[in-house]
Amino acid sequence: MCMYSVNEAYKQCENVIKHHSKTFYKAFSLLPKDERNAVWAVYSFCRRVDDIVDEGRNPEAELVLFKAEFDQFLKGKYDAANPSWIALDDVFGRYEMDAKAFHDLIKGQEMDLTINRYESLDELLDYSYHVASTVGLLLLPILAPGKTEVLRDGGVSLGLAMQLTNILRDISEDLDRDRIYLPQELMRKHGVTECMLRAGVVEDSFINLWEELAAHAESLYGEAFKTMQEYPLSSRIPVKGAAYLYREILPTIRSKKYKVFGQKLYVDDETKKEIVVGLSSH
Repeated sequence: MCMYSVNEAYKQCENVIKHHSKTFYKAFSLLPKDERNAVWAVYSFCRRVDDIVDEGRNPEAELVLFKAEFDQFLKGKYDAANPSWIALDDVFGRYEMDAKAFHDLIKGQEMDLTINRYESLDELLDYSYHVASTVGLLLLPILAPGKTEVLRDGGVSLGLAMQLTNILRDISEDLDRDRIYLPQELMRKHGVTECMLRAGVVEDSFINLWEELAAHAESLYGEAFKTMQEYPLSSRIPVKGAAYLYREILPTIRSKKYKVFGQKLYVDDETKKEIVVGLSSH
């Protein structure tokens, strides 16, 4: 059995985010060491839940087991050979973590196992809260101790905005899993059918649908930015960085003429550098 020190456990968690999310890794690498390590640990937890749903052989059963494992963790009982639990235990000892947000996140992944279409924008936003806004709520006690209530609404808005951005970027990838997150009401409103999505048809009807959802995302980014000055300086820049880098995905897709089918569009490295350099002036 391989045992990890706390520092080694954090390093394992860092490797997870480094591999899976270069945008978040770039943004949160700017944090002081303790906060940075704590973010890596929380991200590793989120990734484990995500991987169960997307890659598990029997995701329903695996998620039930994981929930039970987390409930045991909250009681101080966990697999001491698992670096993710070792690191997260250290985080819970250092910060006032919100167990409900962890449970809400798991509920969001349960939704992904049973629901693959959303009728209305409100239903989509409820799902987005559970899979994305919860991540912000998990990070708040680390990034802004003592300010979780002041920053809660903005954190929720940022999570919703980022999830809508994901949805607008990952339409093709989601279709491969038989998931359509574009609200059915909006699809009918703009005359976009599932067949058109599967055929990768990019015409005015699709662009209008895409832009309506993008407008909601951009409005939510605006709400999130309103309270960002409340973050301590050490975490304000990384949070802003993550938000600006993610928001930039939308104009990137526009510049590529909405060609989201058959490929995943990324913000280019030069633009990322410009955003990071410009953060101090915002």
